[in-house]
Amino acid sequence: MAKNKNFFICQKCGYESLKWLGKCPACDSWNSFIEEEKEEKKLEINLGLKNTPKCIINIKSGEYERYNTNINELNRVLGGGLVRGSITLISGSPGIGKSTLLLQACQGISEKYGKVLYISGEESEEQIKMRADRLKVTSPNLYILSETNMETIEAQIENVKPIFVIVDSIQTLYKSTLTSAPGSVSQVRECANDIMRIAKTSNIPFFIVAHVTKQGELAGPRVLEHIVDTVLSFEGERTEEFRILRTVKNRFGTTSEIGVFEMIESGLGEIYNPSSVFLEETNFKQEGSIVIGIMEGSRPILVEVQALVSKTNAVMPRRTAVGVDTSRLNLILAVLEKKLKIPFYNSDVYVNVVGGLDIEGTYGDLGIALALISSAKGIPIKLNKTIAVGEVGLTGEVRPISFCDRLVNEADKMGFENILVPKRNVQKSNAVTGIGISSLKEAINKVF
Repeated sequence: MAKNKNFFICQKCGYESLKWLGKCPACDSWNSFIEEEKEEKKLEINLGLKNTPKCIINIKSGEYERYNTNINELNRVLGGGLVRGSITLISGSPGIGKSTLLLQACQGISEKYGKVLYISGEESEEQIKMRADRLKVTSPNLYILSETNMETIEAQIENVKPIFVIVDSIQTLYKSTLTSAPGSVSQVRECANDIMRIAKTSNIPFFIVAHVTKQGELAGPRVLEHIVDTVLSFEGERTEEFRILRTVKNRFGTTSEIGVFEMIESGLGEIYNPSSVFLEETNFKQEGSIVIGIMEGSRPILVEVQALVSKTNAVMPRRTAVGVDTSRLNLILAVLEKKLKIPFYNSDVYVNVVGGLDIEGTYGDLGIALALISSAKGIPIKLNKTIAVGEVGLTGEVRPISFCDRLVNEADKMGFENILVPKRNVQKSNAVTGIGISSLKEAINKVF
């Protein structure tokens, strides 16, 4: 006989304790333990030999079969399309456009392949229909279900037999066998396990929407990210029109690709050439402004970086960076002060990446340094249509970067006349053209 026992479970990380604790020993969060009733089941071992280990030589290998979502930017992030039997978790701030993106994907998949089931625990069928009318989603193969009970959802999946299922959201589902509230660690974990079992046994791909915390992290237990095959993050500001879909985890493709969308009246529009959008209103003759090149997966993107250096009487000057890692900014400022004798200790420094894109890696070091010098001296860059790429070392040298040839080709395509690249990249590859730069002093002499 199964017997019920009460446990105290941390709602942040899922740590279990037999007694209430003020502070979780696993994640150090305070007052996060809630008492939940848990059913203890005796382990029954099946000695049947239906599932036995196989020699790796005898296991067949092949490419995964994928569905085309009819949204190229979404296909790119997923690694070429939606893999059958996979589970994809998508998160983002409220109102960012998650449900809009998934409804548009439903239209493309249902028209090409068959029945799609959209399960919502937050909205009624009428509310989803209103959004679908606005997005012109009218496929007869799209079925809507407003339900939160996991047992009922599983029965409806058996009844409808869809080829693709969307769950919006995992925090609203519950199992009647558990006494805890929907959204608790136990409910999220058990419902996610049921979804994984249905997806793998029926070969049905699932898209799961997840809530986020105030800090922008996934709400619920960490095990949720481990269960799923792909984790996507939908980023952007609700007040701005651009949205970026980023891969955090992907068992069927790379984790470095991004998809760029624009929020328009009829839904989310794809942006095939992000560089032209981010540089649409760039003024190349302003002080403190320069264009840099970065790589997002296999895609080169050109963005504008703006810097503002302002004198201050404060004891501790401010260092504010939007889209740039603050520690990287402090490193560049230290190199400029030590090697070029440019004082920043008595100035507030602000750096911003236009368009809301976050820069990762060291591609933009040289451009950020030149923008800071331009603002500090009050002199715009004299060269017409200039772009700078390269890593800045602690000794003031400009170090080579990867994929420099792709960035140079993108700059040529966008009509840039002066391309500053590391000299060692020019020496290593004939495909890299432009102005070779070996140090920050040489770069200053070229552009000012």
